[in-house]
Amino acid sequence: MRQQKKVISIWLMWSLASFFYAYQYILRVLPNIMMTDILEKFQIDASLFGQYSGLYYIGYAGMHIPVGILLDKYGPKWVLPLCMILTVIGLLPLLYADHWIYPGIGRLLIGMGSSAAILGVFKIIRMSFPEDKFTFILGCSVTIGLLGAIYGGQPVNYLMHTFGSEKVLQIIILMGVVLSIATFFAIPAQATVHSQQGWFASVKEVLTNYKILMICLFAGFMVGPLEGFADVWGKEYLKSVYKLDENVASSLPSLIFLGMCFGSPILSWITAKTKAYFGFIILSGVVMGISFILLLTGQLPVSVLTAMFIVVGVFSAYQILAIYKASTYGGENLVGLTTACANMIIMTFGYVFHSLIGKIMTHFWDGTMNMDVPVYGPHAYTFALMVIPVGLLMGALGFVWLATSKKTTPLVAESRIS
Repeated sequence: MRQQKKVISIWLMWSLASFFYAYQYILRVLPNIMMTDILEKFQIDASLFGQYSGLYYIGYAGMHIPVGILLDKYGPKWVLPLCMILTVIGLLPLLYADHWIYPGIGRLLIGMGSSAAILGVFKIIRMSFPEDKFTFILGCSVTIGLLGAIYGGQPVNYLMHTFGSEKVLQIIILMGVVLSIATFFAIPAQATVHSQQGWFASVKEVLTNYKILMICLFAGFMVGPLEGFADVWGKEYLKSVYKLDENVASSLPSLIFLGMCFGSPILSWITAKTKAYFGFIILSGVVMGISFILLLTGQLPVSVLTAMFIVVGVFSAYQILAIYKASTYGGENLVGLTTACANMIIMTFGYVFHSLIGKIMTHFWDGTMNMDVPVYGPHAYTFALMVIPVGLLMGALGFVWLATSKKTTPLVAESRIS
């Protein structure tokens, strides 16, 4: 009986952490659904909206290392619920504030709290499951998280149009509160770990490693499809350029997340067998770059868009390959820290893409207004989103250079996780 209760407790902990991962994905893609509402309520233009959306990634990346240290020291019982509440607090300005600066601060808080989701999943799996089950259980968590991104698209869009954005936001806030309370009571306390000696030196060693930084830089150039188009700008672009209705335009970008559900295990399995990590990252950049060049012609039928977004999603899983490859240059004792730092650096580029897209849209805005809200035409969206294929091709070329360089011998054997 005691063993059965322990098993139930373990799966409950894992489920709650995985649901938090899905919850933060819903919050991440929320601006994609609420763009018009936010522009209208806070009287801002695309440039400010881009910065608002991108602040999530600043908070997310900035808290990655501190949250990792806190999880190691205090355990997930305290850290996860507090971070869940942080995301809830970040939503409140969308309901109650009148000036855009407060939703901006809230967006930053959402990113900060969300950083604990995937790190919490890592921690709970390490605490509770055998090492040989780690990859499978983590894959299940990632799938649950990506389903949150998918259902954060058209279903949430439908609910907001049916019940109103304020009512749906209140429900999302309530879900966050309930999730935090359930997590606090479901996860057992662990003894505080006081040994944190040497972590600063370890972080410095990783962040001054030239090879790791180059991999993260070029991988960051390639995040545009996921952390630029799918999470924020995709819906409005498809409405403006392809003249799609609300439901179809909000559904199609979610297919990128669906594709990533398949791409994560497929690319990981293939590269584990072939060891062609750089090769598949380069292929990913080229395929996604060509896809976005075709997308920006504005001439593709919906059937082609559907297939293309799934393919883009499959190759968006290049991030997993890049993060793993970066971890092989940090030394065996720094694998975990290198992984966290690599994810942190790559996610920071989400802010770069959102800010650039917003600024370019404002530059090409023709001055059209509707009820004091700027209306952006097809040309503004098209020119702004050109940064995505440009970034993809730059990243692919960067990895070609890395792959042909004689200075990229890993410090950790690549067979370590195959």
